[in-house]
Amino acid sequence: IPDSGHKYYLQFTTEDYKSGENAGSCLATVLYPKTKSPPVVSIKCMHTKDQKQIQEEDNRLYQKIRHQTKPIIGNNIPDSYGNIEPALEPVWALAVAGSSYIMWEKSTENLGYFMAQVKSVKQWIRKDDFIEFDYTVLLHEIPTQEIISCHMRLTWLPGHPLKVKYFCASDNQGLEDGSGMESGSAAGILHENF
Repeated sequence: IPDSGHKYYLQFTTEDYKSGENAGSCLATVLYPKTKSPPVVSIKCMHTKDQKQIQEEDNRLYQKIRHQTKPIIGNNIPDSYGNIEPALEPVWALAVAGSSYIMWEKSTENLGYFMAQVKSVKQWIRKDDFIEFDYTVLLHEIPTQEIISCHMRLTWLPGHPLKVKYFCASDNQGLEDGSGMESGSAAGILHENF
């Protein structure tokens, strides 16, 4: 598009991050503006999992976290051997979902990211029903191979949009809001296959 940037049309399938099962197919358009702003994405997906099943998985994940007797604290997830303690899997799932907002906003036509590790995580105890975590996540930047450290504050309640505020070490600006506009699911995290 002249003076606007490049627009891409994509068709891809998704899979459940945890089970690897086919979760549906999507059609998307992505416009990378010439300005240094996040890509403009329009996406439509046909899910193979029904909404009730996704909600049930979200609720199981949520209950697992809510019924902890003390705040969850963790470091180096996964460890240097690629292992994740079963007790920390829900925290990892939330980190993957939350960091996707950061990766979405930081990506450009020439730079992409994936989450390499949760360096640290700490749960905050709240008086309401939401769960809240502070994360330090390491993002792997492609093609530069740099590792970017980001602080992320994540708040979630099933049926509500995931709220994400973040600051990355390579950024010069203050805390950014990378929250979603739609209801997010940490249990049904989608992994894209191109």
